[in-house]
Amino acid sequence: MNLMSNILLNVLIAFLIGSILFGLQRKIMARIQGRPGPPVIQHLLHTLKFFIKESAFPRTAAMPFYIAITAMLCVIWVAAVIVGPVTGGSLLLIFAIYAIHKIVEHNAGSSSGSPYGKLSCVRAVYSAAAEVPLFAVLIIIYLQAGTMDINSIVNYQSIHGPLILTIPLAALMFFVLILSKSPYSPFAITKGKDIISGYETEHFGLLRGYLMISESIAWYMLLWIFLTVFLGPLSIPAYLVGMIIISAAVAFINAVTPLLNPNHSVMMQVTFAFVGIVGSVALLMI
Repeated sequence: MNLMSNILLNVLIAFLIGSILFGLQRKIMARIQGRPGPPVIQHLLHTLKFFIKESAFPRTAAMPFYIAITAMLCVIWVAAVIVGPVTGGSLLLIFAIYAIHKIVEHNAGSSSGSPYGKLSCVRAVYSAAAEVPLFAVLIIIYLQAGTMDINSIVNYQSIHGPLILTIPLAALMFFVLILSKSPYSPFAITKGKDIISGYETEHFGLLRGYLMISESIAWYMLLWIFLTVFLGPLSIPAYLVGMIIISAAVAFINAVTPLLNPNHSVMMQVTFAFVGIVGSVALLMI
């Protein structure tokens, strides 16, 4: 299989699995809360639906930036697929892509001119303050494995065992990052119910479809990174089982916890990060 075919196949897999896992989360949450819930493929159907709906553009939108930002969001997560599953490149590049995602998320809200979008983009900047300490995971992984290369980290674990056993607090920190990206998470302040759909509020039709594709790929990639970096070499069935288990755990947490206000959300994430960093450094020094 040539490189282009490999990229297209992995992007398609990421989109489909990410969409179904989002649907699975909603189904599990509904069952826990005593509701029937939507079908598991609902998120996938919604994504495809937007591509056949009419696109509308608010008068307050900053054109053409308003349109370009949705394509940029897709491109950066396609780039993550290329760096990760396709080439097994540098973990540092993956986190750089995530940092760019925060910038694009902010601009997606400000470009529409909507008060909901503007409030969401402010919260995106605010939430970044809580996520910056989580990048310490990179340093902890490097101190333990001696490399940032994904393939080398996998090889290290095949010899020394999964990193989740030696740096469990770093794995917990990364799990909190994954939890914060779930649509119904207690930490999901950028798309809280009080601001409708956050930075996506004024995006319709084709543009909303692109945003939903990027969300699905992003969710798949966060799970793939966690499983690859902390559990090592896995088979395809093991990846699927791992992604389902993590998504189910996230769904359970989302179903039984309320949405935190921005201040509490950031402080709780910073607390998790502080405990994780100090604890991980202490474990490495033992």
